[in-house]
Amino acid sequence: MGSTKRGAHARRESHRGPVVVCFGEMMINFVPTITGVSLADAPAYKKSPAGATANVAVAISRLGGSAAFIGKVGKDEFGYMLSDILKQNGVDNSGLLFEPHARTALAFYSFKGDGEPQFMFYRNPSADMFLHPEEIDVNLIKKATIFHYGSNSLIKEPCRSAHLAAMNVANMSGSILSYAPNLTLPLWPSTEAAKEGIMSIWNYADIIKVSVEEIRILIEGDDPYDDKVIMKKLYHYNLKLLLVTEGARGCRYYTKDFNGRVSGFEVEAVDTTGAGDSFVGGLLSIVAAHKHIYQDEKRLREALDFANACGAVTATGRGAIPSLPTKDAVLRILLMFSNS
Repeated sequence: MGSTKRGAHARRESHRGPVVVCFGEMMINFVPTITGVSLADAPAYKKSPAGATANVAVAISRLGGSAAFIGKVGKDEFGYMLSDILKQNGVDNSGLLFEPHARTALAFYSFKGDGEPQFMFYRNPSADMFLHPEEIDVNLIKKATIFHYGSNSLIKEPCRSAHLAAMNVANMSGSILSYAPNLTLPLWPSTEAAKEGIMSIWNYADIIKVSVEEIRILIEGDDPYDDKVIMKKLYHYNLKLLLVTEGARGCRYYTKDFNGRVSGFEVEAVDTTGAGDSFVGGLLSIVAAHKHIYQDEKRLREALDFANACGAVTATGRGAIPSLPTKDAVLRILLMFSNS
């Protein structure tokens, strides 16, 4: 499979401080124009740019940090649109490739009346799955203070090999490895395959963020709120920081020296899609500038308060990337809740 780059989208010559390089998939989400209906009953859809690691890259850039994205989209109108969206949001898109033999991934999702999300994916296969190891921009990865990734790129070859190769370059270059699995069960052959795939790279990460729902699957049969279980089953000797997000309730944090909880923000949620990625972006924007923040519990808690606020702001909008916050929006919600 070949790939092409669009010449007009060259890398920015300067970066705003430490660079966070995000690796993964980017796609178009189609969201019903009204809430509380099934996909079949939706009268119309609105397209929304998305992709977990792309969301993180845009979040970091909107918050004033420096981010780059590595992945592959189709050599089609949606692919070019997504590339433009990265550029418009200040994300270095030089690592984004265009695949002529597969389309940009599409996903339809809706939150039905019962609040349960309903997903339908069109990626059989999609362009992101055709990223080859030899196509990766090694020099871009070597600039990364933090290298961030998920697990969807582990599902199929050749993208799995590309993911592992990129991780290796980042590790050898001294980057902090940040992992948010973003488990999407419908994309995996089975729940067991998903658990095995996610855990296959678990012990390489320096920072891991998982949701409490993901923990239920990863440690099936054990209490996902039991700190001792979390430390025994999910903490490993290389890990510097393990985070468990619980939506509006906030998050838990675990290091080798301390652990605790930071409360979230109760907001009128419209669409929680991308809120977890916004949380990650908020945290990594701070970690990039303060690499050893996980050694200082007070500063870590302040960073997690900021990250929780990022997630809360995103939940009040519709769609992932369109709802990612600016730093001013996050500071406003922090101020509002501190005065309440």
